[in-house]
Amino acid sequence: MADFELIQFDLDGTLIDSVPQLAEAINDMLATLGHAGQPVEAVRCWVGNGADMLVQRALTAAQGEAPDADLHRRARALFDEAYAGHADAALVFYPGVLDTLERLRTAGKRLALVTNKPYRFVPGILAAGGLTDHFELALGGDSLAEKKPSAAPLLHICERLDVSPARSLMVGDSENDVLAARAAGMAVAALSYGYNYGRPIADSSPDWVLDDFAGLAAILKI
Repeated sequence: MADFELIQFDLDGTLIDSVPQLAEAINDMLATLGHAGQPVEAVRCWVGNGADMLVQRALTAAQGEAPDADLHRRARALFDEAYAGHADAALVFYPGVLDTLERLRTAGKRLALVTNKPYRFVPGILAAGGLTDHFELALGGDSLAEKKPSAAPLLHICERLDVSPARSLMVGDSENDVLAARAAGMAVAALSYGYNYGRPIADSSPDWVLDDFAGLAAILKI
């Protein structure tokens, strides 16, 4: 097994199942715009490319065509306002997440968070989950000029924490996480239970496919 010093984690679909909160915010937004709500399972297939794309996919489904720029801007503002009231409520962590993160920290591993979620929501979610002190650095989808599947966020974390990509492992649940890791020259473990647009994550050929978050312990030798 490889000896990794730094572990970079995705958030939605990896650590937490955020779809219920996202769906509530999306449906609040749609209701304000006069559209019918969308089912939770539809929202599940739209997550992973950041809030702008989530809003675009929801509007396209609701009105049968892609929104123009003005509507998209208005809808995004409505979504952000709605999600602020839902983001850190009734958090659902996947099995094994909290225990494994604590084991990693106790074992001396360095942890970082790299999500495509807008950063404004990240501190509240981490605080609500008791994880504020677990991560040395957290990036949102708008923290840099590029987000996953770009390698930029992953490499930025490595640079800031002075760890080479070869000594860092990316842990995510979607093709974007795998592509970002590959572009960064980084190994990647992918969870099979997350949000990958309805496709098996194994199709993206990560180094490891895990059905259970606790399986990281064997990869990381803790």
